[in-house]
Amino acid sequence: MATPKPRARNVADLKANILRPSLTSTYECHFNPPPAVRSWMNSRRRFDIGGGYNYTMDEKVTLSCREAALPGSSLATHTLDNDHTGVTERHAYRRQYDTTSSFSFYVDEQYDIINFFENWISFIVNEDGSRDADRDNYNYRVNFPNEYKSEIFIRKFERDYKGRDLQYKFVNAYPISINQMPVNYDASQILLCTVNFNFSRYIISGER
Repeated sequence: MATPKPRARNVADLKANILRPSLTSTYECHFNPPPAVRSWMNSRRRFDIGGGYNYTMDEKVTLSCREAALPGSSLATHTLDNDHTGVTERHAYRRQYDTTSSFSFYVDEQYDIINFFENWISFIVNEDGSRDADRDNYNYRVNFPNEYKSEIFIRKFERDYKGRDLQYKFVNAYPISINQMPVNYDASQILLCTVNFNFSRYIISGER
């Protein structure tokens, strides 16, 4: 195929194509604990919103998400050396998804964000503080995956809420770790909680 020839472009072309960049600060993240996890959180009564876990907590987690990363993927390839003389070919055979996705949250004075994800992880391993967790012989049995895996979402849009947006749906997602949260006597800063989610794959959809 021949290379396209250069052509003259005017200001209208620039405005239509490159002067409306997407901004990183317009997005929302949604986390949907499965029903079993919601019941677990309510039974432990670790939230001050409405006396227990409810959908107001979902909104709080969404608004507290300071930073997220749109996921990536890559293609796994086979190398072929002998089909053409002097040529090394790589043929794709599988799409590989990132293993984790990280989300950072502002922590408020009620520590609801920390409790939210700590309790989700506690449910996964079926921890119970009433079982003498400080004893040397403390043990637990992990819950089944279909009880703690869920779908989480990142929706990327623009500040005028017009045009196309992108929705990333993470399939079979669950929190796999919580990063350390340093505290010190230096100048005070907002406490941040970073949670890493494992997932099977993601699906992209968009709306106009």
